[in-house]
Amino acid sequence: MFLNKKPLYGNLTTMHKPVVAIIGRPNVGKSTLFNRIVGRPIAIVEDIPGVTRDRNYAHASWLDKEFALIDTGGFEPATTNNILRLVKEQTKLAIEEADVIIFLMDGKDGLTPIDTEITAYLRKIEKPVIYAVNKIDSKKREAILPEFYSLGVENIIPVSAAHGLGIDDLLDAVCKYMPAVKIEEKEVTGIPQIAIVGRPNVGKSTVVNTLIGKERMIISEMPGTTRDSIDTLVRYNKKDYIIIDTAGMRKRPKIAEAVERYSVLRALRSIDKCDIAILMIDGFEGMTDQDLKIASYIKDGGKGCIVAVNKWDLVEKDTKTADQYSRAINAKLHFMNYAPILYISALTKQRVAKMYPLIDEIISEYSKRISTGDLNRVFETIKKGHVPPMHRGREVKFFYITQVSIRPPSFIIFCNYPEAVKEDYIRYMEKGIRNAFGFIGTPIKIFIKKRRGR
Repeated sequence: MFLNKKPLYGNLTTMHKPVVAIIGRPNVGKSTLFNRIVGRPIAIVEDIPGVTRDRNYAHASWLDKEFALIDTGGFEPATTNNILRLVKEQTKLAIEEADVIIFLMDGKDGLTPIDTEITAYLRKIEKPVIYAVNKIDSKKREAILPEFYSLGVENIIPVSAAHGLGIDDLLDAVCKYMPAVKIEEKEVTGIPQIAIVGRPNVGKSTVVNTLIGKERMIISEMPGTTRDSIDTLVRYNKKDYIIIDTAGMRKRPKIAEAVERYSVLRALRSIDKCDIAILMIDGFEGMTDQDLKIASYIKDGGKGCIVAVNKWDLVEKDTKTADQYSRAINAKLHFMNYAPILYISALTKQRVAKMYPLIDEIISEYSKRISTGDLNRVFETIKKGHVPPMHRGREVKFFYITQVSIRPPSFIIFCNYPEAVKEDYIRYMEKGIRNAFGFIGTPIKIFIKKRRGR
């Protein structure tokens, strides 16, 4: 049953993060800068042009501001090469989505005709652009900066992405032009928000129509039919849900259909405002790199997740197929193996209704709070099961654990040498917490802090 009149609820506030895109010609260090800002190596970095063909994206923050950061492929405005042409279109789409643009140039090569072409292109758009020159890591390199001012821009920021020089000045400039976080209010409150996300043409809109019980979305075999994010308030078994159909890429003249297939950027906004993301995977094609990128963004955003393998009716199978498929998915999604996997057919409606009880369970887990006493009783067993490594010849001692927040569940563990606790041991502790308390379908965050005083 779906709701067809205005419900009597309070306001629900959701936030949309600003988007920052890094653009520039090939091999100027865009991916290195991306990794530097994000704080970990997400983008592949090689000293050859053209490594980044599709867009990478991740959560990032500077001081008190959070934003989505996009890494793009090398931008060559006048290229006729088919692959480079698609990279160029990808970059244009990133520029279209971005609130602030970082145009990165190469201080080692100096100003090039392509940089001039890109600057001319950027002058035609009405968005703030931060001009930066990379690989400025010596006085000799600084001497090349004046030639970049011939582009006619007021301020150029020298940086070295590889060495971390000038990054603070760059991010200060980005934040100066970053729009305020968009606040959106809906006349509902306390209702789970469920985003249906995935690559174009995996059946997202068909699943939405099945979940809400009517033809709310336009269905098409062509990728990119959904033009904007559409939220629907639906009631099922006397419970209310907001179903968010992920916005697809808006059609633009001269944009190839091949580019549409790789479009996932609008999914970011839907993920940012949801409680649970249902990651749709094409069961016939299997999991792709784009699926993994979306999954990573869901996890980093601290959102609950269900993996829905669609078009299961098209897969030739026997009694072992689902188990084999699940093992293959978990091997690729090893960083998010807490997410339950559901095999569905949006077309035949097979098992789609099972999403609702699974959503209820995950919302409960997402909001679950464990008492400090129960946590520490389990934590004692976890500590005995795997002794942490020594730190400079001294024993690492864990004192206690406490839960500090929910949605997602977050914990602080106090010890004497936080710097000695590595990621593999944190994963071990997370596994122990999950074994004891569940947390199905939801990420949990663990912070290690030094205990002050006695």
